[in-house]
Parts: sequence; structure tokens; C-alpha cells
Amino acid sequence: MSGHGPSHPQDLSLRAQAASIAAGELDPSDLLAATYARIAERDPQLNSIVSGSAEEAEHMLAAAPDGPLRGVPVAVKDMFALPWRAPRDGSPREQAPRGESGMYRRLRDAGAVVVGVTNTHFWGGGSTGHISAYGPVGNPWRVESCGGGSSGGSAAAVGARLVAAAVGTDGGGSVRLPAAYCGITGLKLTFGSTPVDGYTHGYSTMGAAGPMCRDAGDTRLFGEVLSGRALPAADASGLRVGIVPSPFWEDLDPEIDGACREALDAAGWRIPELALEGAEHAGIATVLRLTLEGLPSLGREELEEAEPIVRALVKYELLFPAQLLLRADRVRALLRRSLAAAFERCEVLAWPTVPAPAPPIANPTVTLPSGPAPPDPGNVRQCGIANLAGIPGISIPVGLHSSGLPMALQLLAPWGEEARLLDAAEHIERVTGRRHVDAVPPTARAEPAPA
Repeated sequence: MSGHGPSHPQDLSLRAQAASIAAGELDPSDLLAATYARIAERDPQLNSIVSGSAEEAEHMLAAAPDGPLRGVPVAVKDMFALPWRAPRDGSPREQAPRGESGMYRRLRDAGAVVVGVTNTHFWGGGSTGHISAYGPVGNPWRVESCGGGSSGGSAAAVGARLVAAAVGTDGGGSVRLPAAYCGITGLKLTFGSTPVDGYTHGYSTMGAAGPMCRDAGDTRLFGEVLSGRALPAADASGLRVGIVPSPFWEDLDPEIDGACREALDAAGWRIPELALEGAEHAGIATVLRLTLEGLPSLGREELEEAEPIVRALVKYELLFPAQLLLRADRVRALLRRSLAAAFERCEVLAWPTVPAPAPPIANPTVTLPSGPAPPDPGNVRQCGIANLAGIPGISIPVGLHSSGLPMALQLLAPWGEEARLLDAAEHIERVTGRRHVDAVPPTARAEPAPA
């Protein structure tokens, strides 16, 4: 590779890796070898990659077509079938047969090389990533803290510069939440944007796949590959960006509140305040929908393998009356109408992605103005509305907390308007001098001592 820039090829952005390979400046075989070397060096403390096959990756590289990601290493969440591995959803049991999932085909046809399967919160059912059959996933900013869930392995792998891009899925925030914890950019695509064959949660009316990358430019490129459509760039300096004070700007860590408001102020957007009828019920509606959709896929053997608390919770959930699902769907319909009305007054909505930084793995509890709390309720409150409505949402880094952990702003847009979110994210990157998206976590700064 010629020219100036990072000394290690995997420190290049996704765009730069693809461009350098296409120009003949970077040998994809060298990049693949360097990627596996870095995974071996850095991942033992993070536990972000739970499976990888160098032999299969070499086969993919040898057969890679001349697509937009030819020869570029990527990672895939443990929810998609691969020809050499069945997905497990962070559990010890295979959840679907191995084979060519629709997601695998999109990556393969773009020329990408799958180098690993990423750690996933058990059954994809949590926002911390500290429960998995493969052990907890750590955070590249502080390995003792949670990497997030359920796509925590994908977020941590990108944050630690193991790969420049990873596939995540988002049923209640599971792309955006770990992206916020790990200081990367995560985009939940519009519902139905990606194929669901070979996806373990393909039954879900809530789930959507999404790209997880370092910045909006990489996310745009990877999002085009995953969604199979162009996401053209445009100027976002003149947007109207609505904020909904209640409940999304309530009971937040003060530093996160301040960082998000500072980013919005720097953007120079018109920022009207809005109310969303039914927003106070979005969290419980999200939990009910996710729970009741997922229960039919759990067998007796899987239930017996779960941790005692998880097993007890599922047995309790099996007693839920059917009317709870109907109540959740009434809230869902109300929220869709409320969002449609809101987007007549603004192009984008904005609020913090998570109410507090990533908690410790040993004690996954966050501190809020209201007191200590488990992270899931607040996280789902912030993110679930996009899943109920099917609309796209993006999490972008906007600073570092005094604890040394990332803080993030979330943006939402109408159905199919991923490009608008990416435009807005790139605008914030520009007005903040890219200092947040270019920040390098401690895990990614360490290099092995020369021999």
C-alpha cells in the first residue's frame, strides 16, 4: 500500500480499504492476514468474535466478484446462516440450519469476506451483552464494561478496529444501543430492507438488520450493500430536527444530556419541540411485542439450557394473556400516527440513544438522576419506538463521558429515509471536526511490541 495514512491496513476506513484494493494499492490477502492477526491480538480481552474460519474466508476472497467491497473483511452477527456455520443467537444450540442466508449472499455478491461471527446477547434478548453462551462481550473503551446488546460483538469488533464493518440486527435497539456504548455509528434500516431467509428472527415484525461502522460515510457504503439500494448524499445543514422532551429527554445522565444538546446546537438546525401521543407507552409495548413474538420459537430443551433467572422469566411470560398483544398493537398504531404527524413538522427527530454510559459487566447497573437502575428499561424506552413503527434510526457518537465511556445521539427519520439520517450524521461530524468519530479507544491503540 502506498501513500500516507494509518500504518496498519485494518486501521483504514471501510471506504479506504475498498478503494485501496480496487486501485491495486492494497493486497486483499495481506489485509485478510492482518485482520486475523489483529483478532488474535486484541479480541481475547473483548470476546467480540466467537467463531471464524480463515479457510472459508480465503475461499470467499478467491471467489470474490468485483463488487463495491471486493476483498474487504467484515463480521456478521450470530443470527445469520453461513455456509460453514449455523447461527446460535448467543446460545449453545443451533437456531437455524447452516447455509446461504440472504444476508450472506448480499455480502458475497458485493465481494466482501466474512472473517468472523460476532458475540450476541443470549437469544438476542438484552441490551448489555453480558449474558451469552460464549461469555460477556467487553467494551473497547473499557474492557470491564459492557459492549452492549444484542449486537455487542459487532459493535466492539468495529470499535477495536478488528474490522471496519459488521452486520447487526435491531429488534428493540440492538444495533443502536451497542453502537452508543462502543462509540461507533450504527444504523437500523427500515423494516423489510434486507432479506430474512436464514435470519433466526425472520419471523419478527420488529427486527431489522443494519450496518455498524466507524462513521457515517462507511455506514452509507455498507448500508447500500445490505439494503441493495443507493443511499445518495445531500446537504443536511438546513434540516428541521424535532425533539420530544417527554419521555426521551427525561431521567438522563447529565453529561449525556449536555453532549447531545451541544451536538444539536453545533449543527445549527431549527429545533422545534414536539409531543408524541402514546410515547410514554412505547417501552412496554416494545417489550411485549418482542416477548410474545419470540416465545413460540423456544423449545423445552432451549429453556432448560437458559440461566435460572432467564428460565423463570420465560415461564412467567408464557402466562401472559392474549389481550396484552392487542394492547401493544394499539399503542403501536397510535405511535405510527403520532410519528406521521411529527414528520409533517420536521424531517428528523433527535434524542439520546442511551440514558447512561455502558455499565460494568460485573454489575450491569446504571446510575440515573432517579437512582440506580437496570439498563434495559431506559434503553428500550429510548429506542423501541423506531422498531414499533419500522422507521430507520441511527446512533452517532457525540463525546466521551467523564467515566471515559462514549456518549451518543440518536436520530430518527420517516420510513425509507436512511439517506437523510446519514446526511444528518455527516453534518454533525463536520461541525464537530470529526473528533468523536475519529476518537480511538484504548483497546485499539495498543500494538504488540516488536520482536
